[in-house]
Amino acid sequence: MIVGMPNLRHDEAKTRADLLSVDGYDVALDLTQGPEFFGSDATIRFRATEGGSTFVEVVPETLLEVTLNGTSLPVDALVDGRYPLSNLAADNELRIRAQMRYSRSGEGLHRFVDPEDDRTYTYMMGFLNMASRVFACFEQPDLKAPYRLSVTAPDDWIVAANEAGDRDDDGTWRFMETKPLATYFVCLIAGAYHAIHREHDGVTFGLYARQTYRTALETDADELFDVTFGCWDRFHELYGVAYPFGSTYDQCFVPEFNAGAMENPGCVTFRDEAFMFRSAVTRARRAARATTMAHEMAHMWFGDLVTMRWWNDLWLNESFAQYMGMRGAAEGTRYREVAAATASSTLTGIAADERPSTHPVAGVVDESDGALANFDGISYSKGGAILHQLTVSLGDDVFFAGLRLYFERHRFGNAALSDLIACLSEASGRDLSAWASAWLETTGPNTLRIAFDEDGGVFTAATVEQTAHPDHPTLRPHRLTIGLYDKVGDEVRRTYAVSVDVDGASTSVPELVGRPVPDLVLVNDGNATFAKTRLDERSLDSVAELLPGIEDPLTRAILWCVLLDMVRDGELAPMRYLDILTEALSTENQIALVEGQLRFAGEAVDHYLPAERRDEGAAALRAIASAVAREAAAGDGARLAGLRTEIEYASVGDLEWLWSLYRSETSETGVAVDDELRWLTLRRLCVHGAATEEDIAGRLAVDPSSEGHKHAATCRAALPDPSAKAAAWDTVMRDRELSNHVLRATADGFWWPEQAELTASYVARFFAEVSSGIGTRMPWEIRQLGTAMFPQYAVDVETSRAAHALLTDVGIEPSLRRVIVDCADDLDRAVRVRGAGT
Repeated sequence: MIVGMPNLRHDEAKTRADLLSVDGYDVALDLTQGPEFFGSDATIRFRATEGGSTFVEVVPETLLEVTLNGTSLPVDALVDGRYPLSNLAADNELRIRAQMRYSRSGEGLHRFVDPEDDRTYTYMMGFLNMASRVFACFEQPDLKAPYRLSVTAPDDWIVAANEAGDRDDDGTWRFMETKPLATYFVCLIAGAYHAIHREHDGVTFGLYARQTYRTALETDADELFDVTFGCWDRFHELYGVAYPFGSTYDQCFVPEFNAGAMENPGCVTFRDEAFMFRSAVTRARRAARATTMAHEMAHMWFGDLVTMRWWNDLWLNESFAQYMGMRGAAEGTRYREVAAATASSTLTGIAADERPSTHPVAGVVDESDGALANFDGISYSKGGAILHQLTVSLGDDVFFAGLRLYFERHRFGNAALSDLIACLSEASGRDLSAWASAWLETTGPNTLRIAFDEDGGVFTAATVEQTAHPDHPTLRPHRLTIGLYDKVGDEVRRTYAVSVDVDGASTSVPELVGRPVPDLVLVNDGNATFAKTRLDERSLDSVAELLPGIEDPLTRAILWCVLLDMVRDGELAPMRYLDILTEALSTENQIALVEGQLRFAGEAVDHYLPAERRDEGAAALRAIASAVAREAAAGDGARLAGLRTEIEYASVGDLEWLWSLYRSETSETGVAVDDELRWLTLRRLCVHGAATEEDIAGRLAVDPSSEGHKHAATCRAALPDPSAKAAAWDTVMRDRELSNHVLRATADGFWWPEQAELTASYVARFFAEVSSGIGTRMPWEIRQLGTAMFPQYAVDVETSRAAHALLTDVGIEPSLRRVIVDCADDLDRAVRVRGAGT
């Protein structure tokens, strides 16, 4: 546990929830006390079992006053973020005043000064147990209560929070009382933000961003509001339940945010540099932004209106938001193509479900410290895919009838898995407890493949074979479609499809007997079930030729994901995979699929190819990217995606081309060379030792933005110089002044495959020093910095042994342990794939 950070056990939370209920909070914050500290004054009204004892969480710089029911209590009773409370009355009023410290880690009340114009911005991130770094509170999700917030801020700041508010004549911002909220949903932003407001459906919608993103915000405002209103209207149609949190809905793009976004009711926060576009981006990036906006809006019902009782049911928040976010964006916005992204999202869940750290969708979380680790591909992507599967089975009418029942019964309260299953079972007239047990309470994915006999090109027998990993042996019922595809002239057509109920290890498919064996057999056509699937050899031999002719983007997405997963499992050699990309990728018209395959191809080259063949693979990938950049239709974003990969895999032999591109205004393919592309090019030059500190400083002088400073940090860490590596190492391990994002940018520049000899000595140092360095930071920093600094390119048995040896340390910080477990698993997979051949 991080020193001074409250860590709540599940049994403690249950005991406290049985003891007390919270009637409301009055929270007053003073943000005029300078750049390091702010004032916090919280009054909590709560009922309790008379004579009982408990504690309240608060993590101050200085505790100034504690008063319980009019009696002053000693401030020195605070220990590790807990203040003990005893001899409680039936009705209680607790007041705690404290001086709090601003955060640089993105947790609590984060403070940021924009290096471009010296303006100051703050925002609150109370998730998961960080609200106590802003005000005293009973910090567990099932002690929901209404909040009245007031904020004293500098005169030139604006403040927004969960509810509507305004500045009074005395200069204090006062906000209307909220509906009952969990502590981690309380939010405010305060600073020199630029705001735009519009009305829709009787609600005031706001967009906020810092002044250096003002142009980007105003340029995209119409699109952002269109996405917002489209999702809003679609969710109201689907849910049949009105937005439950007042008359405002603000979306705030804030600096140095750890997550992609956070679903605070009425005051959603987003990581600005991910969603405010200062340079050209592909349509896929805009579609991803729309999906994230839809995801956070879906939370207003799932997670916010009805909140999990404890973190083991966080899937009630995230799985639903994942599924509904995809639907909201696909059905309510211009980005209809995100429906095809469900296949790629499913694969993210499968990858997480195969790790040693896998857990049930409805997991087990013993203490709050362990909850953050479960915000992963299982709680998001696997859970979302399973909900899609359930909706297909029940139908929309029944599924949403069950959800309306769930919202009605638990409105502004808390719920668990059993509560949701009861509502869905009642609406459907089916007992869904067995389904929930098979899908939500077990681990590990199944693998489905077609096995068949043929005679004269005709099926004589066909079965779907289901397997599971020995460590997770559950075989599940799957309802899926098998599609048969043939090339007919210049087109590829689905010539036959059959629905199959798979149950057990082998399921016969008599409908295929007597039919011609096609060019391609696709198991789980339509992506209706959560499972790994495989192509038979005939289909694998045909897929490169067939992919360009398949019209349906979802079908292509499924095939691309199957190929990717086969590479990860050592069933498809990386070079053969690159050959398929060479033949088919430049004709793919879904930019998200293009970007996804280019991204994974880079992983295959850097991790799955033996070191002696990496240069060959990198050259092949650069040629693939070049074809994408030159053969794609102008304006669809593929040219930009291809050019970025070309730059990222440029070799020493390409230095002249890199310098020419860096100094150009436009690439030879017509893509404008903007700030982001120029930094990317400079970074590649730094990796190869062709650029210097003087070049980095010169670029930073031209682009002094916060993003420019982060790019400069990455470039400096990437320089192939022992002193640069030593400085970057010390910064990430020991520096306590830099913000979370600058630290992460530095870490991102440290390891490169081309610099393996230079950084070889740091492999052992990582395992020796990470616990005392990164392991003493805040949880989000541990996750992000630990992952970035793991020696991922040292793919060998010695690195694996060192990683597993570190895991024998019973004292390793829980967040760091999860990082090492997952990174070691990735490393072990890479070792296995390299051993399987190229």
